[in-house]
Order: sequence, then C-alpha cells, then structure tokens
Amino acid sequence: MSVTLTPGAVSLTQWRQVHGGACPRLDPAAGPAIAAGAAAVQRILARGEPVYGINTGFGKLASVRIEAPDLERLQRNIVLSHAAGVGETMPTPIARLMMALKLASLGHGASGVRPATVALLEAMLERGLTPVIPAQGSVGASGDLAPLAHMAGAMIGVGEMLVDGEPLPAAQALAAGGLTPVSLGPKEGLALLNGTQFSTAYALASLFEAETLFRSALVTGALATEAAKGTDTPFDPRIHALRGHAGQIETARALRALMAGSAIRASHLVGDARVQDPYCLRCQPQVMGAALDILRQAATSLTIEANGVTDNPLIFADTDEALSGGNFHAEPVAFAADVIALAVCEIGSLAERRVAMLVDPALSGLPAFLTPHPGLNSGLMMAQVTAAALVSENKQRAYPASVDSIPTSANQEDHVSMAAHGARRLAPMVENALAVIGIELLAAAQGCDFHRPLTSSPALEGVREALRATVPHLGEDRHLHPDIAAAIALVRSGEVIAAAGGIGLPGLCAPA
Repeated sequence: MSVTLTPGAVSLTQWRQVHGGACPRLDPAAGPAIAAGAAAVQRILARGEPVYGINTGFGKLASVRIEAPDLERLQRNIVLSHAAGVGETMPTPIARLMMALKLASLGHGASGVRPATVALLEAMLERGLTPVIPAQGSVGASGDLAPLAHMAGAMIGVGEMLVDGEPLPAAQALAAGGLTPVSLGPKEGLALLNGTQFSTAYALASLFEAETLFRSALVTGALATEAAKGTDTPFDPRIHALRGHAGQIETARALRALMAGSAIRASHLVGDARVQDPYCLRCQPQVMGAALDILRQAATSLTIEANGVTDNPLIFADTDEALSGGNFHAEPVAFAADVIALAVCEIGSLAERRVAMLVDPALSGLPAFLTPHPGLNSGLMMAQVTAAALVSENKQRAYPASVDSIPTSANQEDHVSMAAHGARRLAPMVENALAVIGIELLAAAQGCDFHRPLTSSPALEGVREALRATVPHLGEDRHLHPDIAAAIALVRSGEVIAAAGGIGLPGLCAPA
C-alpha cells in the first residue's frame, strides 16, 4: 500500500497509514516548487551576500562567512558534527514516519533542497532503507538536530541503515538498493537536519496508540460498571447536554450504548439501596470526555505541525529571499505531547480506581479480591497492586516536559522546548496504561461472572467471550502472569474494541 503525501494537506489518517507500514510517495505536483526553491538558493548565492546557513556558519558561528569553494564541505560538516545522538535506536515504524514527515516538509519547496536530494529520501523509503538513529540528543529547538543529522548522515553514506532489520554500513545499504550517496549542495545539510520531524513522529505514534487506549478503557469501564452493578443514570444525555463538552457528551453516549440491553443493569433498577456510585463509575463521562477533548486538540496541533515547514532559514523563490526565523522551535509539539501524557495518565488512573473498587468487598459487594474462596486464594489482589504501580509510574512521567528549558549552543539557543523526550516518554506511558486496562478487563469480567445467570449487554458479553476464549474464569489461584499478558494483548491489538461489535466509540476525529 502506498500513500501520496501532498505537502500541506496530509491527513491524520494518512500519517497513521505511514506509521502502519504504508509506503509514502511525494505528490509529483510538488516538483516545480522544489525545483524553484533550489534555483532560488543559487540566485541568492550569486548575489554574494552573507545568508545564514547557506554561506555562513551555524548557531553561534553564524557570523563566520564561508567562501564558495567550501560550501559543499560546510553542509557535510554540519551533518557529521551534529550526528551526536546516543541511546536506543528509533523503532523502524517511527523512523520511517519521521522520514516521511521530512519528505512532505521538503515538498513545499521552502527549504531550498534540490529535487535529486528529495528523490533520494523518497527512494530510501520505497526500498525499505531505514537509517539507524539514536533516540536521545534533541532538546527540541533549532529542530531535532541530532536525530535528523543521523538520517542525513545515512543519505551521504555515513553511519548505518537497517536492511530487512539488519544493520549495514550506510553506503553499502544504499548500493544494495541501487542508490548513490548524495553530495550535499548549499543549504541542504541544514535543511535536512533542521526541523521537528523526530518529535512529531514520536508524538503521532503515541497519539495513535492513545486512541486505542481510550476506546478500550470505555469498554472495560462499562464492563466494570456492570460488575459493580452500577447505574447508567449518570450517563443520561440530559446531564451532559447541560454542560456542553463534546467529548463528555460522546463518551456518555458510548457508555449508554455499551450497557444497553443488560440484564445485570435491569436486575437492580428497583430496590437498590445505593443512591450514588463512586466517582470512578459515575464520573466516567466527565473524566474520559475531557481526555478525549484534549487528545483531539493534540491531534489537530500535530496534524498542522506535520504539514508545515519547520527548518531555517526558509526560501521564498518568488522574491529570492532567505528569511531566518524560528519555525524549528518545537513548542507546539511539546505542548501536544504534554497533554497526551495527561490524558494517558488519567485514563489509567481512573481505571485503576475501578479495579480497586471491584476487589474491595466493602465497595463492590463481590467476594474479596474476586475469588470464590478468599483467604485460601488471593484472587486478583496483586493484579490491582500491579495496576497501582503502573499508574504511579505514569504520574511521575506525566510531569510536563515543556516547562523545562536549558540553554544550548553557547546561549544562542537560550530557550528550548524539550519536545523530543516529551514525545518519547509517551510510548512507555501508553504501554503502562494499556496494561492497567488489561487488568481491568480481567477484574470486570471476573466480577460479572458472579452475577450469573444474569448477563450483561450484547456488546459487553461479546467482550467477555473474547477474553474467555483465552483466559478462563479464575476459580482457584493459578499462575496469574499469563492471564494478565493475554488480557493486555487483547487490549493492545484492538480486539476488545472489535469484540464490542458495532458500538460507535468516539475517537480522535470528531463526528462531522
């Protein structure tokens, strides 16, 4: 499958497809703009005036003039010197998404890069040649310099690339793909390694996973409400219409739909002495709806960022100007990553409270720790402890990265966004939260088992059946880890969502 990237008009769905393995191709209509930008660089050079990044040094060395014979060496040097990353290698799907983001950015023609250089990046994506890129080293201003320099280094034949998952010297990998390393022209090295594509790729990748997390948590939250014999009255549309938040309204609608037709719910419509459920049940629309709203805001911000041009200086071919600004500052990405972190943290936190409620007989009315024989058996006691540990980890990780800054480049870059690690920290947070939802799935299904022969709604019974196909009812204590792992796998894969069958669960794209 291929995805056509039209600069400035690539949808969130298309970026998701690239992350999922689709091959990105640049819209051929971008060709004239790319050529015009490269030609403008040559005309600017011909004037003999100092222009940042084209015939000067970089950062604090911008006042140093570079003469014509050294311009190619200047661009090569910036790539080599800036390839200073450390740490684990970027996952291939995210690295390819980063390359595609850079490809679309160059397609605007405002970076002054030659068509042949753009074509090489596109060909690397087409042939499955992925640079080996250390994931640490960017502070998210002046762009994601270090990781993008490793990408650019591979394009000039320096460093390593992954070919069929195996690292090869970059020059050898290019040759195996029938490609030749590029000799960088004026402005090209700077254009390749300046920009926010590394941070944006990581943020987008976790945003896509956060949508699965959100939808799965709606399903397990509804199932937990059933296990506790909670009421669906707090999901009445009239309540949420009076407040007006779109996410809250849609979340309440989804919870009502998930519980519709439940015999468990019908069994306590009359004669239940309880007046109100705990907040972890009653306030699901308010908490989850707020999470949905900020995830959508992050999606909007990241989609704009993904379609923009974030290197420096920017070339305007119609006037032959190179304007130096600060589009490389990744504050929009840093803010988006921080709000994604908040949403992920709260989704997991609320779910853990439901698990804690279900295993506590004083709150749930169910057997202690959801085992038929408490005392001899510990049931899901430690599963809740694990969920609590994961939530605590996420609380620590949720501290905003964007409020931190440390000056770099001899104080020339005196305020930075920290978007890179703000975005990188999201993946382990999502993994933690997915595990919490997996544990809730186990607890909620186990709780509902105690209400037999009463059944839940058709949608939620489908979810229970999907779990029980892999994980049987917990009668006596057994090795619990495989059960938890199986439940997490159901959540991560999206099977929990699919098992709910046809219920319109809200996601990143708001209804038209």
